[in-house]
Amino acid sequence: MGKLLVVGSVALDTVRTPFGEAAEVLGGSATYFATAASYFTSVDLIAVVGEDFPEHHVKFLKSRGIDLAGLERRPGATFRWKGEYTHQLNEAHTLDTRLNVFESFRPKIPAHYRTPDVLFLGNIDPDLQLDVLRQVERPSLIACDTMNFWITGKREALWRVLDHVDMLIVNDAEARALGDHPNLVRVAKTILARGPKHLIIKRGEYGVLMFNEKQMFGAPAFPLEEVRDPTGAGDTFAGGFLGYLAATGNRSPEAIRQAVIFGSVMASFTVEAFSLDRLRVLDYKEIERRFREFKRLTHFEDVP
Repeated sequence: MGKLLVVGSVALDTVRTPFGEAAEVLGGSATYFATAASYFTSVDLIAVVGEDFPEHHVKFLKSRGIDLAGLERRPGATFRWKGEYTHQLNEAHTLDTRLNVFESFRPKIPAHYRTPDVLFLGNIDPDLQLDVLRQVERPSLIACDTMNFWITGKREALWRVLDHVDMLIVNDAEARALGDHPNLVRVAKTILARGPKHLIIKRGEYGVLMFNEKQMFGAPAFPLEEVRDPTGAGDTFAGGFLGYLAATGNRSPEAIRQAVIFGSVMASFTVEAFSLDRLRVLDYKEIERRFREFKRLTHFEDVP
């Protein structure tokens, strides 16, 4: 089982959807990622929280076996995000963002974190992503996320990050912004030519696309009777995807396709409840069962 290191945000979210609302609940990219990945492998987490961060959230993360030696607690308030969704659940409308202690976040990698098998650079400033890369020994697999804010404001620094990255995991809007074209197939060619060996494009309720030089693979989103809160689904996808690859150590095309489905499975559970409430009660047998349901959903025979 490989060691997985994630660097990102731990936050307190206030979310409203057509199906309810939740205030001051556990959120953040690193939180969703690490929780999903913890169902597959051991996870080390680097993030920062304020002095107001509730202890019961710390206990929950520890209960998942996540190593929190890299979770800094600083004077001040924890990063907060407030958003809402309409029935178009693919897009969050941000109502308020307060970076608080996250604004001055400078990741410090503890000595026993510096030799991960897999590294995930969450959605943070590309210069900080580069700094993390300088602090660790080269893992066998490096993946990263980004967002339009960095694509627009720090494009050159982001391209420097991608020179060192094996996988880029972004949503379709971010991919189009980075590749500067509306067609995702052409976007993939542009991005893959700049460094990453694999591009994973998350498309919300429309599923996911995976590109590399040799193949393209697509999977639908799992059809659900009830979707309550899509917050964190993309980060949970990344956690399931990389958690599986870290656990197996297998980087074959078949394993990467399996990892895409495991990521999609974890995202499908996340959206069934607010915050991480569904992942809190999730059992690994449920994950395996939904993986098999995914296989039945997408399987078809070749023509004679």
